[in-house]
Amino acid sequence: MSKSIEVDTKTFIRFWLVIVALGLLGLFIWKAKTGLIIVGISIFLAIAIRPLADKINKIFKGKRRNLSAVLAFLSVVLSVALIVAVIGPVVVEQTANFVSQAPEMFENTLGGWSGINAFGQKIGIENLQEGITSAIAGFSTAFLNNFGNTVVTSVGAIATALADVVITLVLTLLFLLEGPAMLKHLWDTLEGKKRDVAIEEARRIISRMAKVVATYVSKQLIVAVLDGAATALAIFILSIIFKFPAGLAAPMGLVAMIFCLIPMFGQVIGCVLVSLVVLFNSPIAGLIFAAFYIVYSQIENNAIAPKMQGDALKLPAVIVLVSITIGTYMFGLLGAIVSIPIAGCLKVLLEEYPRIKEIKTKQ
Repeated sequence: MSKSIEVDTKTFIRFWLVIVALGLLGLFIWKAKTGLIIVGISIFLAIAIRPLADKINKIFKGKRRNLSAVLAFLSVVLSVALIVAVIGPVVVEQTANFVSQAPEMFENTLGGWSGINAFGQKIGIENLQEGITSAIAGFSTAFLNNFGNTVVTSVGAIATALADVVITLVLTLLFLLEGPAMLKHLWDTLEGKKRDVAIEEARRIISRMAKVVATYVSKQLIVAVLDGAATALAIFILSIIFKFPAGLAAPMGLVAMIFCLIPMFGQVIGCVLVSLVVLFNSPIAGLIFAAFYIVYSQIENNAIAPKMQGDALKLPAVIVLVSITIGTYMFGLLGAIVSIPIAGCLKVLLEEYPRIKEIKTKQ
């Protein structure tokens, strides 16, 4: 037996207006996704730098809030620039060394083209050298034919990336300078003249979420610095023992520090990269460093990092892995970095939900 449901015109119109509004909102988010990501990154960086600005402001006895924010921002930017300045020349030098020694390594490890052909005959390929050289020639021809388009595309991508970086830095500084005043004005406007329990609760929860982000970033940065220092010290000692350039210690320590900031997988990537560089200069030293770093990473992950992080997040390992996986597939490397703080903020919301529900019921 079928039943008919009568819907008045006003309800019908409201329903479709909601559908259209949601569709337009989704379209807006999709079109403005790059801008929204930049704004989100800027807010995240501003929250992360704020504790440093507050510590600097204490030196001025709380009287130079804007100056403290600028000094904190400049210290972070200059630190990143210094890291790039130290790592860049080493990357160029090691690449040049690899290219210059590649023919000798090819001859010693693979036996040259005769060794390649001997291997090819074992797997049923009569002249493997000819096949490889033909493939390289074809790739070179295709690359040269598309060289103009590749250059134009690369220049455009670099220009866009630089513009995004500049916008992000400017927004971060503005959020540092004007963010606290904007938030205070927002809460005062929402609360009005009378005390509103819901607004006060929202204010407390958002403050707690900001503290989670700032604490995680600051503690993770300390862990990364310790990781980089241990790497640099290990490479310096190995350079003395195995007689390779000690100048690799500082750059490789910075490389390890940067990759340590990436949750879960960063240490593995950093270990592989640094071990390969050391291995290229001294095979035995590279193997020893890899063994050392594996042991150190276990100590760091099971003793140092948990002690440093304290009660900031307390997320189960499965939640961390799920967060990193989703963040990586959504926003790449950046998503992997910010996924855990975001998961920590969601955990705060879940913990506060019963109290929010209680306040809503009372109202």
